[in-house]
Amino acid sequence: MKLYVGNLSFDTIENDLQDLFEQYGKVVEAALVTDHSTGRSRGFAFVTMGSAEEGNAAIDGLNGKEFGGRKLTINEARPREDRPRGGGGGNRSFGGGGGRGRY
Repeated sequence: MKLYVGNLSFDTIENDLQDLFEQYGKVVEAALVTDHSTGRSRGFAFVTMGSAEEGNAAIDGLNGKEFGGRKLTINEARPREDRPRGGGGGNRSFGGGGGRGRY
């Protein structure tokens, strides 16, 4: 069972997640999500548990609990939605004048 783990401290590392979730069963994978440009944690992760029972036990045991000075948000991960890539198109005007030369 794949879990979403939110509201993590930016100091959390994958080994911390592994140790925390092993209390509830086998951890198949602990993947901290990082910013591509800085390599810094984005404050959330995905943890895959060995079974649904272990995943549910982890949710029951850890959701709302404090870890690293922050209250964790843990729930079953939802499938990733397909979103268009590329930054949303190239027809933007930031000047407020609709691109007509008035600023």
